[in-house]
Amino acid sequence: MQQIVKLRRRVSLSQQVDSQERSIISPLELRKPSIRIFRWIIFALLLLGTLGTIGPLLWMASGALKPGNEIFQTPPVIWPTTPEWDNFAKAWQQLNSLLYLANTAELAVGAVALQLIVSATAAFALSKLKPIFSNVLLFFFLSTLMVPALAYLIPQYFTVINLPLLNISLVNTWWAIWLPEAANAFNIIILKSFFDTLPNELIEAAKIDGANSWQIFTRIILPNSLPALTVVSMFTIFATWKDFLWPLIVLNDPNSLPISPALYLQAVAQNSYQPLNVLLAGFVIATVPPIILFLIFQRQIMRGVVTTGLKG
Repeated sequence: MQQIVKLRRRVSLSQQVDSQERSIISPLELRKPSIRIFRWIIFALLLLGTLGTIGPLLWMASGALKPGNEIFQTPPVIWPTTPEWDNFAKAWQQLNSLLYLANTAELAVGAVALQLIVSATAAFALSKLKPIFSNVLLFFFLSTLMVPALAYLIPQYFTVINLPLLNISLVNTWWAIWLPEAANAFNIIILKSFFDTLPNELIEAAKIDGANSWQIFTRIILPNSLPALTVVSMFTIFATWKDFLWPLIVLNDPNSLPISPALYLQAVAQNSYQPLNVLLAGFVIATVPPIILFLIFQRQIMRGVVTTGLKG
């Protein structure tokens, strides 16, 4: 009976040890006062960074609930005395939020589809097929990350207004948004780094069975790369959702705009007399879908970030 009790104690102790979070610092080092102070400093910095990130969102949500006279009140009021929840209903109807949200969703879906086709095939070629001068091509991909995005605007716009070889204009079409986002060097490097971790034995076995490169890509590489594909898809959706300047330049039809530039145009239009609290409510509505999407796929995103080596 005593032996059984001892065994149970050992099992409980081992479970407690396994349940503890592993780290590169030993438990004895973590108990030192200097390490504890350092951990509290890190916690304080993370808390400040979190407040700096969430603070503007909370202030925007607070402004959306305030009456018009409280928005410009001095000193400012953190929370309205009488929240006006109907501002969101007004924003949904008066700002035509459903149309612009639908436009943004369609743009995001098209961008994800093209991004996966182009980036995944390019990463597969660089990782497994390894053509001639593949290292040079990878260097060119990396070099594009060193150029600011605004530097691409002018040459990108001239390319869109007169597409090379085809001599057609993509202005005021969604292809002007999709095609520039189809090839992203950062996403190609993410997928390549993940494809490099897949064992080459699978590919060699598939070649022995008579599979060609396309079959290897579609039946072996892609099914085993769902975490990396999820990360790339989420990054593309978030980038498309928050894109503001480029759609404002190439889309002239107000009914085809995504929600961010559409709300901006309604805010600065001369014939628009939308109250500021209603506009802020519209921006809150535009912010909610990507937040919900991140919360739904948070586990997949974090797992993909870890497996693709993005955590540094």
